[in-house]
Amino acid sequence: MFNFNQIISVENLFLAWEEFKSGKTRRKDVAEFALNLEDSIFKLQSDLAMGQYRHGPYRSFFVCDPKRRHIHKAGVRDRLLHHAIVRIIEPAFDRIFIYDSWSCRQIKGNHWAVTRFQQIVRKLSLNNKRNLWVLKLDIRKFFDSINPVILTKLLEKVITDSQTMELLQNIIGSFSPGLPLGNLTSQLFANVYMNQLDQFVKHELKIKGYIRYADDFALIHTDKTLLLSYIPIIEKFLRECLDLTVHPGKKILRNYRSGIDFLGYVNFPSHSVLRTKTKKRIFKKINPKNISSYLGHLSHCRSRGIKQSLILKVKKQRKAAILARKKSELF
Repeated sequence: MFNFNQIISVENLFLAWEEFKSGKTRRKDVAEFALNLEDSIFKLQSDLAMGQYRHGPYRSFFVCDPKRRHIHKAGVRDRLLHHAIVRIIEPAFDRIFIYDSWSCRQIKGNHWAVTRFQQIVRKLSLNNKRNLWVLKLDIRKFFDSINPVILTKLLEKVITDSQTMELLQNIIGSFSPGLPLGNLTSQLFANVYMNQLDQFVKHELKIKGYIRYADDFALIHTDKTLLLSYIPIIEKFLRECLDLTVHPGKKILRNYRSGIDFLGYVNFPSHSVLRTKTKKRIFKKINPKNISSYLGHLSHCRSRGIKQSLILKVKKQRKAAILARKKSELF
């Protein structure tokens, strides 16, 4: 088990910096922090050791990817500390999570979650010999709705060190309501929170076919009526134990053979295709700089025609850019 001194050690803070700065070195705030890196890290370590650390304010902005999200971004000093904390405490929690919790965990993620979903349905359907039903639910305003008192109690079940808990409460108390989407700690805290639902579904409802990614989760079974009966039971558990509400407009029960929209892909027994909204967004945003990333995203589904169209569009963009550059050189 870890302790507070491991989290705030200079060694851990420097290792956290190496993780944190990856892909961010050209950003102004990160570059400014790096100018006096050693002094900044030693000052952070001193403040933590003396009990003088207080989490700073957040910068607020919106992103659309694909839906509009309100992001709250902490300063570099605080985000560095978030990494330092997660590096030490995450393994203790990861051991208690179920296998099919796929959000923000090492060697897991969106694409692996889709692959795992397909594996589960193949196994339960006996390679499509049995008919399956999929119940999809998600939480209404999940991060905004996380109750700090409940979260603290859940963290205390694993973390017995009082100084570590005091530090975590400092971070939890730095934002209200709920948790900020921009914190690395928020991702771990969200999994700690939703682990209660995971354990309930697996051990109380005894559903073998279950998978969760953040606040999106699916129950898979051959019995449609049984899945319908579980909706009010799950709603009651979430309301009474976690102070959460199932999104009323996102209770979806479908036959697997008709296609299940899960994490950006529509999954069928024999293949998966890109969600229409996702495809439109890719065509809108595609350019020579991001095409490799999008082609990687498309490699996880049937997408030959889409890939060819995207490559053709980028070729035209490159050609237009060359012509524009030559024209500007002439004048």
